[in-house]
Amino acid sequence: MPTRPALQPLDGITAAELLRLDNQVCFALYSASLAMTKLYAPLLGALGLTYPQYVVMLTLWERDGLTVSELGERLFLDSGTLTPLLKRLEASGHLTRLRDVQDERRVRITLTPQGRALRRQAESIPQCVLESAQCTLPELTALTRQLTTLRDRLARPPAPAG
Repeated sequence: MPTRPALQPLDGITAAELLRLDNQVCFALYSASLAMTKLYAPLLGALGLTYPQYVVMLTLWERDGLTVSELGERLFLDSGTLTPLLKRLEASGHLTRLRDVQDERRVRITLTPQGRALRRQAESIPQCVLESAQCTLPELTALTRQLTTLRDRLARPPAPAG
């Protein structure tokens, strides 16, 4: 493996400072994710959902009838991760999985009346998160946009050198 050059001071910040845990964006994201998961656990527990199941439901509440592959693309999940989630949501009566009549290779996900009704119970969750975050809605919206931009940049393949 080729060695990389040592970190150089950046805008007056030394290499040692750049390596401090509190200066790592990855750690800020990781620890914020842990705190967010802890916040969501009781809120989602009251709905009988895990966080991954919740994001599936959020997506289907926006657009019912997606295929498994469309849902996976939207959530950045592969079918090996998504299929067990969908099976559990189907077993709990929130959705159905049916082969597409026009293309049997595709499986379409459709909310049941129970799954659609669950949306009403979930409507209080964003307000709880907003209050717990102690942010204004514009602050939280701006942070969400920044994180989405970061995710999209990280997911992009690097530009060819030279």
